[in-house]
Amino acid sequence: MLSSDLQELLDQKFEQFNQPNFIENDPIQIPHRFSQKQDIEIAGLFSAVLAWGLRKTIIAKCSDLLQRMDNAPYDFIRNHTPNDLKNFTDFKHRTFNPTDTLYFIHFLRQHYEKSDSLETAFLLANSSKNQSQNLPETVEIYLIQFYNYFVSLPDFPDRTKKHISSPAKKSACKRMNMFLRWMVRNDNKGVDFGIWKNLKTSQLVCPLDVHVDKVARKLGLISRKPTDWRTALELTENLRKFDAQDPIKYDFALFGMGLEMAGKA
Repeated sequence: MLSSDLQELLDQKFEQFNQPNFIENDPIQIPHRFSQKQDIEIAGLFSAVLAWGLRKTIIAKCSDLLQRMDNAPYDFIRNHTPNDLKNFTDFKHRTFNPTDTLYFIHFLRQHYEKSDSLETAFLLANSSKNQSQNLPETVEIYLIQFYNYFVSLPDFPDRTKKHISSPAKKSACKRMNMFLRWMVRNDNKGVDFGIWKNLKTSQLVCPLDVHVDKVARKLGLISRKPTDWRTALELTENLRKFDAQDPIKYDFALFGMGLEMAGKA
């Protein structure tokens, strides 16, 4: 396929799927239930971390988790008592178990006691001056920093580290890249939130799930055989040829085409 034809296809599918009706059947509907920034961040993080398997199941599990927080996640994170945590002893989704849930709650409480936004958890080693004058090309360093910060608390359970991916471990970081897309992109279409202002849309890396991977390979946007961090970078670099400032807007196109191929759109 010629480059111009490929861009035309991707642009067309981006416009088709980057619409408010996309929200209804996607895990992004969970943070869309909230208007306060911190509620959106917390609901978004859990929704991304639990994004394994069928979207209906993911949405149901996230709804269950937030209901246990009285559908007020930020208030719960900041003000819960030890007795409140008993409500999570039987929560499970795939390999995400109560130990993981309780550590996430503990981590978030520790962070929000120091900061009013989860964005700062990705920016720990970067001053605002460095952010404005010497931006990294991608979010790689921020994902590594977040992982290192997440596992840094003294009572960190080793099993929980598998739920936060890191480029340093060669992971494609699909779920974390999806979470960053939700928080950073803002094109006024009503799907992504755009509530974080220090990370830039041009730095985002495309979430590489099974649908995106399959379609991207079919279109010649990926040549590497494994699906890892370097593959996610390869895809993103190819998407930059069509839009250098917002390359991962084409995540909508690739994911949507994958759903169409699977008969699930």
